[in-house]
Amino acid sequence: MNSRYAAWAVGLAVLIALPFVYRDPYHLHILVLILIWSFAYTSWSIMGRFGLVSLGHGGFMGVGAYVTALLWNHLHITPWIGIPVGMLLAGVLALIVAYPCFRFRITGHYFVLVTLALSGIVLQVITATREYTGGSLGLTPNRDRGIWALQFDDKTTWYLIALFVWVVGLVVWNWVDRSMARYAMEAISEDEDAAAAAGVNVTAEKLKITLVSALMTALAGAIYCQYQMFISPDTVSGIAVSLQMVFAAIVGGLYVSLGPTVGAIITILLAEILRIGFGTKAVGWDNLVYGLLLVLFIIFLPKGILGSILERLKLKKA
Repeated sequence: MNSRYAAWAVGLAVLIALPFVYRDPYHLHILVLILIWSFAYTSWSIMGRFGLVSLGHGGFMGVGAYVTALLWNHLHITPWIGIPVGMLLAGVLALIVAYPCFRFRITGHYFVLVTLALSGIVLQVITATREYTGGSLGLTPNRDRGIWALQFDDKTTWYLIALFVWVVGLVVWNWVDRSMARYAMEAISEDEDAAAAAGVNVTAEKLKITLVSALMTALAGAIYCQYQMFISPDTVSGIAVSLQMVFAAIVGGLYVSLGPTVGAIITILLAEILRIGFGTKAVGWDNLVYGLLLVLFIIFLPKGILGSILERLKLKKA
């Protein structure tokens, strides 16, 4: 156990020192994107690992991003306040949708369809209110560099912010993994009636996990907005973003804390390779590749890349 903590400490120290040793702007940009999306994918996996497959997380991410940007642009409210407000609204939205689902035992593919509708509704609201959100053309936060606006030109600063958020995501994932909530949720995913008979408050436990996941996803959207300084319905909301989260978490390893990070590395690098190699001709190809790979991984590597590697290492040790 001590060696494990030592390895984590060394790895984290290397990641902190990286931008001070290697300063290439493009590569730091890719690393920032990987860290932000890793946090978003980790947020989804907190629900997904317990069988709560949601396609509404694109909606939560969109709420976090757009609320933060709109409060800044129209009311000049600092993102330090806008981000918590966006997270709060995403949490409220999650509870409004999830409570009746869990209360009336709407599970499986029915739950997936409900969350799919949520993601589509958020996308349509953003598109329809174009006089405020910019609609399909996107929205750019007003420029005002500094801590108050949470806007920085320095890639190193954003790298450290993204690294901190990523670490927070891993801490929350491991906290859930070692808490009683994990055992309660595993029991619920196996048999809700048996779990309820054993004294588990099924609705409350599901709501807690859903709320944590939604809050984290909204934070990911807000951080992405502040870093990119441009958001559009297609980049932070909608079914495509939700499916990207599902793909990355499953491919990397749904039941391993670093699995979503491996998935983020794959998705970001794939998108960059297609963009650089094919330019505008490859628009939408990444979603096609995600779908094909998702089918293959579900069939041949259901535990994902990292999960399968760790399982084989355990078998060799045994």
